[in-house]
Amino acid sequence: MTSRIATPLLARVVPDDIVVEEFRTDPDGIVLHPDEEALIARSVPERRREFTTGRHCAHRALERLGRPAPAILPDPKGSPHWPTAVVGSITHCAGYRAAAVAGTARVRSLGIDATPNDPLPEGVLEAIGLPAERRRVQEHLAAHPSVRWDRILFSAKESIYKTWYPLVRRSLGFEEADMEFRPDTEFRPGRDAADEGSFTARILPLVPEPGFPRQLSGRYAVRDGLVLTAITLRP
Repeated sequence: MTSRIATPLLARVVPDDIVVEEFRTDPDGIVLHPDEEALIARSVPERRREFTTGRHCAHRALERLGRPAPAILPDPKGSPHWPTAVVGSITHCAGYRAAAVAGTARVRSLGIDATPNDPLPEGVLEAIGLPAERRRVQEHLAAHPSVRWDRILFSAKESIYKTWYPLVRRSLGFEEADMEFRPDTEFRPGRDAADEGSFTARILPLVPEPGFPRQLSGRYAVRDGLVLTAITLRP
């Protein structure tokens, strides 16, 4: 039995014109394109499952967009190569696989990420967070301890990279983006008001990339044990 999500969790962090597909478990019987299958022929079972369901989500989303692709292959950095005039992003973690796609007439670049709403392993926050970011994380944790702000920081920086790389084609370090979070403040019975919100990121490289904004905005949500983040960059 599979667990395709009827109302996408990603709908809380991406606009309505983004096509998304999600699964909480791995469906049986998925047939990859031979070129995709070759990429994971020697992978461990968990890697095979996450790759297969992630690509399945991407193919379903492309079909709904009207732009099916025979294979979605990675470039040398592992970024998926999408059909002409399409942007997209794939994410997977324990218990969750998803893909989001859109046409380039409406969206310039797109980044999504999902991760468990658990504390980061020891030392990771210090490795990925600027001093000011680490201070903000601790302040948010004190005010809203049910939300793992260190995970939101990590996930949001992953979404930034997925938005950045297809346009710039070079790496962006964790230290090259400075994040700030703005929790939603509306009251929702039974939920922490901070479990959804927005974030902004200042892009910090000393030499700006032509045409890439110095500030990005995105959304985060915490649902069903997951942290989800997304950035939609318009033309």
